[in-house]
Amino acid sequence: MAELSFPKKPYPTRGGVHAPHNKNTAHKQSVEMPVPKTVVLPMTQHIGAPCAPIVKVGDTVDVGQCIAKSDAFVSAPIHASVSGTVKKIDKITMPGGNRVDAIFIESDGEQRVSPDVKPPEVNNLSDLISAVRESGLVGLGGAGFPTAVKLSIPPDKNVDTMIVNVAECEPYITSDHREALENGWDIISGIMTVKEFLDIHRVIIGIENNKPDAIKALREIADSSVDIGDEIRVLPLKATYPHGAEKILIKACTGREVPMGGLPSDAGCLVMNVASIAFISRYLKTGMPLVSRRLTVDGSAIKDPTNVIVPIGTPIKEVIEFVGGYQEEPKKILMGGPMMGVALPNDELYIMKQNNAILAFGEKEARLAEPSACIRCGKCVSACPMRLLPLELCNASDRRDEDALNRLNAMNCMECGCCSFTCPAKRHLVQTIREGKAFLIQKKREQDAQNKGGKK
Repeated sequence: MAELSFPKKPYPTRGGVHAPHNKNTAHKQSVEMPVPKTVVLPMTQHIGAPCAPIVKVGDTVDVGQCIAKSDAFVSAPIHASVSGTVKKIDKITMPGGNRVDAIFIESDGEQRVSPDVKPPEVNNLSDLISAVRESGLVGLGGAGFPTAVKLSIPPDKNVDTMIVNVAECEPYITSDHREALENGWDIISGIMTVKEFLDIHRVIIGIENNKPDAIKALREIADSSVDIGDEIRVLPLKATYPHGAEKILIKACTGREVPMGGLPSDAGCLVMNVASIAFISRYLKTGMPLVSRRLTVDGSAIKDPTNVIVPIGTPIKEVIEFVGGYQEEPKKILMGGPMMGVALPNDELYIMKQNNAILAFGEKEARLAEPSACIRCGKCVSACPMRLLPLELCNASDRRDEDALNRLNAMNCMECGCCSFTCPAKRHLVQTIREGKAFLIQKKREQDAQNKGGKK
């Protein structure tokens, strides 16, 4: 096998924008939040099949106890983040508007650890994948894709490179930055474990160059005696959004391109979020599944922006109160960043596994400019990192033109928002394209249902 080289500088990528960084919490130590009185755990906290409760109302549960799971391949079990009593199992409305089951646990404040919490025995790749699945880990960068599925690389894929994603290109969010500074040895331990079992001999830690302290800390660890074969390198990237997107990161770190409709493994790469890789290390040492996470709480409406470590299922309102509350009435609350985050109707929802930030903005920042007529400047085309035609996609979406949406590769849009950000006419491009993608998904479901009915 040919020896893999490490790039001296990032490969050029297409498009993107220079969004303001606003990394207000980058140099503030993360703070652990006290246990809330009640946690609410939705059965859908990941991409894939929802879980089903395996506890009932009135049951006593302990921290780390599995309370919901699914037999589906693309799924991840859910664990109790507090000890206490299951008060009810009821429907809640998710940020996207869909209704799902959720388990309500009233905390007893004792934080008893479940007797099931013990380090797993891992001797081979199959053991590692099983352990990661049992841990409930999903991508902690925001996507929520079950990590065990990501590690289950098909045998026909030649994956030779692991990329650890510390780009964190969204404005405001610094939770991964703090992970790199506060848990560096967990990161390197997780990397060593995954690369050993997957037989990967090139690991590139991709991090934007607006984080010099994190770059220094990661380089010191990567250059230590732990990396005997000198197979781990830190690659500073230009601070350009959306460098944290998998396909863009792969291009910047390796020069390879993921084919249209393909996966990172099609380009010989495995991409892992830095918090996810650090969690694997901690789980293998302690056996404690994913029951808490670090997230950034920031925005102009927040009194004291902070990175907080909270039990999963904590009410957002209580997290904001913990950091000092609001300094002005919030006009917009986001779960995630301002570029790709989801707007919430209020602060009555709950922290989920894939949440990396809660942002709250006042009147000035929340106000949307009125869109005007397109001036055909082409800026949206230049900004699109996926080489799409955003305006044409929007027109096709407005017409609900299925053929045009497919011809223009609507499903390859990663909804990064670069088109909307750069548009001088302030047109709602990414929102309209998202509607077009939803239309295509619905049409496919209808077609599949018709085909299934016809076979009967």
